[in-house]
Amino acid sequence: MTMIRKDIHLKDSVLTFLRTKTSRPVNFKEIARALGIQRKGSRTLRRVLYVLIKSGEIFRTKKGFYGLVREMNLVTGLFEAHRDGYGFVIPETSGERDLFIPPRKTMAAMSGDRVVARLESIERREASIIKILERGKKKIIGTFHREDNLFYVTPKSRNIPFGIVINPKNRKGAAHGSKVSVEIISYPTMNRPPEGKVLKVLTDVTEPSLETDMIIEEYSLPRKFPASVLSAVKDLSSKISLRNRKDCRSMFTVTIDGETAKDFDDAISIERNDKGFILYVHIADVSHYVPWESEIDLEARRRGTSVYFPGSVIPMLPEKLSNDLCSLVPKQDRPTFTVEMHFDNNAQIIDSDFYPSIIHSNERMTYTSVKKILVDNDSDVRSRYSYLINSFETMEKLCALLRRKRISRGSLDFDLPEPEILLDMQGRPEAVIQSERNLAHMMVEEFMIAANEAVASYLEEAGIPSVYRVHEEPDTTKIDELKPVLAAFGIHIKKAHKKTFHSVLKKTKGREEESIINILLLRSLKQARYSTENIGHFGLASTCYTHFTSPIRRYPDLIVHRMLRSILGKKQLSDRKKQAFSKLLPDLAVHSSRTERTAEEAEREIVNAMRVWFMKDKVGDEYTGIVTNVTSHGLKIKLTDFFIEGYLNVSSMSDDYYRFDEKNYRLIGRRKKRMFSIGNKLTVRVESVDTEERNIIFGLV
Repeated sequence: MTMIRKDIHLKDSVLTFLRTKTSRPVNFKEIARALGIQRKGSRTLRRVLYVLIKSGEIFRTKKGFYGLVREMNLVTGLFEAHRDGYGFVIPETSGERDLFIPPRKTMAAMSGDRVVARLESIERREASIIKILERGKKKIIGTFHREDNLFYVTPKSRNIPFGIVINPKNRKGAAHGSKVSVEIISYPTMNRPPEGKVLKVLTDVTEPSLETDMIIEEYSLPRKFPASVLSAVKDLSSKISLRNRKDCRSMFTVTIDGETAKDFDDAISIERNDKGFILYVHIADVSHYVPWESEIDLEARRRGTSVYFPGSVIPMLPEKLSNDLCSLVPKQDRPTFTVEMHFDNNAQIIDSDFYPSIIHSNERMTYTSVKKILVDNDSDVRSRYSYLINSFETMEKLCALLRRKRISRGSLDFDLPEPEILLDMQGRPEAVIQSERNLAHMMVEEFMIAANEAVASYLEEAGIPSVYRVHEEPDTTKIDELKPVLAAFGIHIKKAHKKTFHSVLKKTKGREEESIINILLLRSLKQARYSTENIGHFGLASTCYTHFTSPIRRYPDLIVHRMLRSILGKKQLSDRKKQAFSKLLPDLAVHSSRTERTAEEAEREIVNAMRVWFMKDKVGDEYTGIVTNVTSHGLKIKLTDFFIEGYLNVSSMSDDYYRFDEKNYRLIGRRKKRMFSIGNKLTVRVESVDTEERNIIFGLV
């Protein structure tokens, strides 16, 4: 700890010197002289400079000069590659627009790499990568090839535009055409392809159930827990002491989740009085079982999040914790962390309190059962839960007030349909439907948002280092790109600004093309992420937001629990602890954002795979579809019968020569003048289904 404190102090001194004492890049001797560091301390200074370079805060030139990244026209961020060789850098600094990286200026970076790029054109936001700080991929999935004495693997991922060379002694018995998992042992340069070694030969995906195994391998998701973690979990006791906990077991308390859920993070209690409402959001107290730096904690940190697949889950915590000790199952005492919020009759929060507690959930409710009580007025279900009817009706009233208040302050009200994969007993997809989102979903959503805001505000006001959930304001150039698309729907934008989103959502509410436009708007927004710097959450129109309500499945929530617990009754942290957390949390925030993105990509990929397998036996069938995107290459079409999307390539549209009208965002036939725009309905035939590439190709009828 002494070394850490010294390094933190020296790091701050270096940054202060570079920011305020010099107006140019400086060499090692100049830094050492300015900070009064003798030869004995030079090793420590070199270590600190290395850490600052790795963090992307400073840059070392080829001639050995150190300077601030932001002062050297440099940007640190994540690289996203495209199959055609170019890519984009998503800056880590808040408020900066993405950078375009031309094919010859990628420095052979791969998707997911953390890089430093030099801005070369401010107007075009064009840059070149000059340093790779950290590699994002260590393993890839692909097809093994042999051409005479040359062995190589072509990656399955479309955003890796080069093959991986395999030394014959590292082929591990792979034959030509085999699917293999490869570890990269030498990363690519501009002059040399990457080199790898085959880790294992994979089983061919002959059944949908094997797709999950392939995607787990593809995204390097950790399926098994280390023996040390399982051993630590085995020793955990279910006994709960009431010491330093508030007893909430007498409250009417329920969990509300999906039908198949087993990891119940949150439970709700509510009261109504003359002054307004008292809402209790009880969250599983994972930190009670998982202390900092323990074996379980380090494994949860590495995973970052649970990953949910149709019919299965890769949990962040071992099953004994996620589905038993921490899960707020009904009729059992469970340790929780409670956020108690007092609202007036207009849902304005007037007071809040936070404390460790113990609850006894009365019922395990589902979204469907709550809907039957409040919306359908189902007499049987209302009779079954008669003693809770008053609580549910009070929740409904508070939810309506909170939602109205949130929308009025500028929160974006996206109503996006989500696909739901229904599997048969053999794990094959038997239906791909649109998942239902009802009043019960909205109630839980509003209450969790309120709790997250209350916790975030409390920690910020106390000046405690924490991890926030941030969402940057949109880049207006992204909105400008949507102008021709929106114009095709009769929505004309003169000048793009952040309020454009609200006006477009309002104008399309209830229209047939509402979901299509919502998706287009959502794609133009930046991704929400975790950060130790609170810059607000644009999508929720929240000035201070965090993630606190799902510590069983998200590591940042567990961090926030610990930060909150650390100041209860103290109101302040020691300077030593503040420094330690200030050093630790930024890296954890970046890592959590990265694991979240990986999980989302894997979940999206398995849904795409299951859609393809569902359509495999439907080649030749005809369906009605809606055009959801138009490019010069063709049309993206969503079927109306199933929640399925596929492609209609312009090369297969043989009735005419079609050109892309970029101004009006449509395809136009040169001879017949037939037009295809977003929102058009057409009849298509399923021409081909490729389970290998996970593509569905349509043809015009």
